[in-house]
Amino acid sequence: MTIRTMRFGLAGTVAAAAMTASSFTSPAVADPAAPASALVPERDHHRSTQQAMDAAVKDGVPGVTGQARGKYGIWNGTSGVGNLKTQQPRGAQDRYRVASITKTFVSTVLLQLEAEGEIGLDDTVEQWLPGVVHGHGHDGSKITVRQLLNHTSGIRNWTLDPEIRRMVFSKEFLRHRYDTWTPEQQVQIAMRHKPDFAPGKGWNYSDTNYIVAGMIIEKVTGHTYGAEIQQRIIEPLGLQATSVPGTDPHLPQPSSRAYSKLGDPEEKKTYDVTEYNPSVAGAAGGMISNSADLNRFFTALLRGRLLPEQQLDEMMTTVPMDEEHPDVRYGLGLRQSKASCGKEVWAHGGDFHGTVAVAVTTRDGSHALAFNFNGDWAGDIDAVVDAEFCGK
Repeated sequence: MTIRTMRFGLAGTVAAAAMTASSFTSPAVADPAAPASALVPERDHHRSTQQAMDAAVKDGVPGVTGQARGKYGIWNGTSGVGNLKTQQPRGAQDRYRVASITKTFVSTVLLQLEAEGEIGLDDTVEQWLPGVVHGHGHDGSKITVRQLLNHTSGIRNWTLDPEIRRMVFSKEFLRHRYDTWTPEQQVQIAMRHKPDFAPGKGWNYSDTNYIVAGMIIEKVTGHTYGAEIQQRIIEPLGLQATSVPGTDPHLPQPSSRAYSKLGDPEEKKTYDVTEYNPSVAGAAGGMISNSADLNRFFTALLRGRLLPEQQLDEMMTTVPMDEEHPDVRYGLGLRQSKASCGKEVWAHGGDFHGTVAVAVTTRDGSHALAFNFNGDWAGDIDAVVDAEFCGK
């Protein structure tokens, strides 16, 4: 799982894509659940966003679905198809795999536990998981929970292991798509390799950090990370399209098919990868949601409905990611960046086989956007975000 090096994506799963091809487009779709006063003609306030979605489809993405919420109400836009065989359009209410956006949910749970006095961000991994992060220079007694959440732990990303690259990120995935992975297995694979740097001495996106974070949630609460997300976030916010599927390979309806080139953008064949066992992503990226639910979650989070002020401040205390992107910084499961017009936004993204998902909101939660590509090899996610937050 490598990083998409786009300003907003931070998907952390499939390699950054080459972006060319062509497909079909369909018009924006109004949210049937929104009051009439909230329905705004696309041509008035979201023309640029719709055009950016259409451009992604022209570049090769099978289909796009997204929702924006802001001062003009609720707007849903779609483009392209959700099924390459039947040419059925993408649906405005489509559920999809959100991949690494799961990290924001996991971080929120740990920060809630900190607010309750159950755990400290500066507790070490060794305190909670003795002997788990150990080997080839990894030392859990020197790594804090905070460093897991902001990717400064130095723990090796388990998905960079050569065997995992072959099994999960090539056509061999089709033979392993229903395999069940345990977090213990995933961490042990990471421990085969040296850490990327000493704790606190660098930044590197590592899914292993959040696999370990999920294990800590279970150790602290006695419940799986998924059960805690369900009880603490999904149910209170009424996120009816959001789930933590565990090992269930199916994508709930309504949804579209998901397509991949399985790591090779030049591959002529497109593979349907809609069904697979999400334990391969686990606490680093196993969740399912839709655009409306993601907007509700990120809006509630930034408005302080899920975390006390102190914990929200901690989540939004950022560290630099790399020298090439000085305006892009990472907090605790939340990414700070700027749109092309200079507007500050907070976001997370995720991509895995057949899905690229992005959720973005302003600091005050007054303007939010979430969208999904159902193909992982094409499309400009920055263009969609810029269109919504800077376009007319």
